[in-house]
Amino acid sequence: MGSDMHVERGRPEPGPEIWVRGPVALPDEPPLSPAAATPRRFSWVGVHGGAGVSTLATVYGGHDCGRAWPGPADPRSVLLVARTHAAGLAAALGALEAFRRGEAPHGLDLDAVVLVADAPGRLPRPLAERVKVIESVIDVYRVPWVPAWRLGEPGGRPPREAGALARLTGHSR
Repeated sequence: MGSDMHVERGRPEPGPEIWVRGPVALPDEPPLSPAAATPRRFSWVGVHGGAGVSTLATVYGGHDCGRAWPGPADPRSVLLVARTHAAGLAAALGALEAFRRGEAPHGLDLDAVVLVADAPGRLPRPLAERVKVIESVIDVYRVPWVPAWRLGEPGGRPPREAGALARLTGHSR
């Protein structure tokens, strides 16, 4: 039985590195990408007075727009802020509707709604149901009642219960 195969004797050519050295272990933690190391740029927009925009901007960083839409030089990524009382939740739904209808300024990117507790403890059922409606439309980040913030002392670390918001903003202080 004849073969057209030609076998070359001698030193074989080196193959891929994995075959020469074997598997290479990954480092314990992959290095952070430049994008992950740089805090995200975003604008806090309150949907009603007293929503907590200034406090959140102090604690988490970002641009404090108050109750106005971001200007041309401000970050285009928007976090809407509302308190968890009935008027605050209604205002949040109204702002979401404005985005849906295209009434928000062109070029803004609505990332999430941040709901700041209006009182300590659990929400009454009617308010919790309104929160579920908002959550069905967009990501919602909850910030608990923080007594020190009420006293005008926003220093220190963000509340542990709002860890997801700290990760989103990149400002866990």
